[in-house]
Amino acid sequence: MQAIQFPNVASGVLLPRAARFSAHVPVLIIGGGGCGLTAALAAQQNGAEVLVVERDASALGTTAMSTGLIPAANSRFQRERGIVDSPEIFAADISKKTRGQTDAAIALMLAEQSAKTVEWLIDDHQVPLTLVDSFLYPGHSVKRMHGTPNRTGSELMGALSSAIERRGISLLTEALVQEIFADPETQCVRGVRIRRPDGSAEDLSCDAVILACCGFAGDAQLVRDYIPEIEGATFFGHSGNKGDALRWGLGLNAALRDLHSYQGHGGLAAGRGIPILWPLIMEGGFQVNVSGMRFSNEARGYSEQAVDVVAQPGHIAWDIFDARLHQLMLEFDDYRDALGAHAIIQADSIIALAQLTGIDASGLDSTVLQVERLTRGEQSDMYGRDFTGKPVLQAPYYAVKVTGALFHTQGGLVVNSDARVLREDGSALPNLYAGGGAARGISGPSSWGYMAGNGLLTATTFGRLAGSAAAALSKVT
Repeated sequence: MQAIQFPNVASGVLLPRAARFSAHVPVLIIGGGGCGLTAALAAQQNGAEVLVVERDASALGTTAMSTGLIPAANSRFQRERGIVDSPEIFAADISKKTRGQTDAAIALMLAEQSAKTVEWLIDDHQVPLTLVDSFLYPGHSVKRMHGTPNRTGSELMGALSSAIERRGISLLTEALVQEIFADPETQCVRGVRIRRPDGSAEDLSCDAVILACCGFAGDAQLVRDYIPEIEGATFFGHSGNKGDALRWGLGLNAALRDLHSYQGHGGLAAGRGIPILWPLIMEGGFQVNVSGMRFSNEARGYSEQAVDVVAQPGHIAWDIFDARLHQLMLEFDDYRDALGAHAIIQADSIIALAQLTGIDASGLDSTVLQVERLTRGEQSDMYGRDFTGKPVLQAPYYAVKVTGALFHTQGGLVVNSDARVLREDGSALPNLYAGGGAARGISGPSSWGYMAGNGLLTATTFGRLAGSAAAALSKVT
């Protein structure tokens, strides 16, 4: 594997003798996003005293910027609707999407644990998740996404925050962890140094640490080094995605994998910063450039589509759809936000739509006619997309200008089935756990392996597993 370097940046791992510990907590969690709060709930429920340390003034993280959808295989909600699913089917979908280039054992384990995570969040912590059964996301062979009523990550984070408040879990905000203390011989983490906005610092000791502080998509240099293909995209993620977990992991001789992997999005409303979600595409919408021409198979997935959108003139594309799809998308809070932000354009004809958007009228008209033929099965798509089975678009027509975005990275620290961080030789570090963007996900080595929900699957399930394992460890430490 290529050596990983962070030029002019120390690892942030200090010797324990440099610490002045003022307090002790059995399980310390760095990051208050979806992974961190899920880990906190699991650790506390398993009998451990927990502290969540969050750099921001409130617990939001990358999760708050997502749709909040979590995939789960063979959940009771699927069974109630007669949907046949299993961990094996889910794992096979993951393998197909990643072209077999992910850890098959971890993918199956996460698939096996996914329904347990969703049902645990609902039953034990009052998180209002329901099955999304109105459409199928790219890469999934069955409907297995579970989300909050308005399908937003902020709503999910609100429910998780309420859960930790009910359980009395301590959340320390505006507290940035910059260094950790560890034994050089064993790599056992002894504690962390927290810095406050006023410049003051405090050292806390612990029995176990869970890294829930996401990846490195917010570090421009690391993006250039490891995912240069998406450098020109808009970063639409949490500002704390600076690679801290990777730096600490390297300082402890941890293994890293899939650093070229990331979640992109080919449908961020240009100038508004609002995701236009992919059901619009999967149910019959399509994308064109300013010349009115399609340029890829949009239905492959929204992650890999980001690169293709960024490659278009002006780094933009237009989603083209109709009133049927407009009504479908009103289910999503993000789409309603885009509507309120005047990002959605409506016209009674293709010519009028072209005039309002600035898209070349002849090109757009030709493409719409071509898509009609593809929808009726009269010819095959040059990009390999199957439009059949969906209605032909009808006036009035709609459009929204979008750009390609980088949401978050998917590579990171290699972990085992307990979310414990591993060394290169496969042995486990004594008391360090990771989940979410801090851990290697199951999206393979690039953008094309990302399947809808991969991020929150690893955030919530690795979070639950890490919290449970860290709590057990703290009892014997």
